[in-house]
Amino acid sequence: MAITDWPAGERPRERLLQEGAQALSDAELLAIFLRVGVRGKSAVDLARELISEFGSLNGLFFASRQVCTQVKGLGDAKYAQLQAVLEMSR
Repeated sequence: MAITDWPAGERPRERLLQEGAQALSDAELLAIFLRVGVRGKSAVDLARELISEFGSLNGLFFASRQVCTQVKGLGDAKYAQLQAVLEMSR
């Protein structure tokens, strides 16, 4: 089910705006960043899968370009964005 089909109070972006970023899980925060999922998976589903596959957000942030771009839903553009977010957080 697409996130747009979820009740407004359960959508990550709306929850962030209402409750603050601290109220969201890592997967929900990553889903906001990803913006879209892939066929059959919402952005939240994809984010959960990525965190599981890489072990954590840090695992995802520090994975190589080659490894990241092999994952369906992550290409060069998302990899570049992840690296930019990582650098800004420093």
